[in-house]
Amino acid sequence: MNKLFQHKWSVIIIAVFCSILWGSAFPVLKVSYEELQMAPEDTMAKVVFAGMRFLLAGLIVLAGLLLTNRKHLFLTRRQFLVLLLLGVIQTALQYFFFYNGLAKVTGMQGAILSSCGTFFTVLLAHFYYRNDRMNRKKVLGLLFGFTGIIVANWGQELKLVFQLDGEGFMILSGLTSAVATIMAKELATGIHPFAITGWQLTLGAAVMLLIGVPQLEPGAMVFTPLGWGLFIYSAFLSAAAFALWYSILKYNNAGELSMYKFIVPVSGALLSALFIPGEVLNVFILAAIALVAIGIIIVNYHKEKA
Repeated sequence: MNKLFQHKWSVIIIAVFCSILWGSAFPVLKVSYEELQMAPEDTMAKVVFAGMRFLLAGLIVLAGLLLTNRKHLFLTRRQFLVLLLLGVIQTALQYFFFYNGLAKVTGMQGAILSSCGTFFTVLLAHFYYRNDRMNRKKVLGLLFGFTGIIVANWGQELKLVFQLDGEGFMILSGLTSAVATIMAKELATGIHPFAITGWQLTLGAAVMLLIGVPQLEPGAMVFTPLGWGLFIYSAFLSAAAFALWYSILKYNNAGELSMYKFIVPVSGALLSALFIPGEVLNVFILAAIALVAIGIIIVNYHKEKA
């Protein structure tokens, strides 16, 4: 397995596969909302649905860790508190914004808007790390990326559309993700990547369920066979993508792998156009995809050192 995670072409295939899995979350969630008959304004239904998904995903990751390397499953009191904090921010808060924001925008817009997390991480790193300052390359990448995000909301009628609980929540989700990325790097040192993922997903999901279930209205979610299938797939994609991504991240350069994340908004928009009724690719979406993809590649590109 170690050779698999270090072989050039297998690493590329795994990175692309993970990015496509993350991209598929956008149409899956949009179709799930319709199939489960969740009202766009029903905030608690989204919170409970997200909590159920990430609880299952977290338990899958922890079960895998239990079978493969159980000593890393156990935490000290400090580590538990760190991962609880991460769970609240990276899972509960981030996906509160994500799930409720996605209900008010198209799947294609959501895929593009979610990429702002990459650019916020670059901005925050400039203020937090002395060895990760802004430069002309990063500024250029940010200009491409944020221009793409604006174009995604421009629409066919050359009218900028912005809702705080729609596009605003998607941007806040990206900002929360960036904050959590810096926190994880600083606070979760010495903890196995699978343990970080599994525990923060599980703990964050538990917080969401504790808050959401008591406030859930009767009939807020109506599960059908297709609904259950979409739910199980969404949990699987989170567990599989995170597990595979952290496995290749362990043996490869983070900067090189980060470039493959440009595939997330591309695959998310294309799959949304394919599977969500009424969503069609237009010149604005195509331009936004291109701008965001170029921005992500620029900010993550590193020249080979001699």
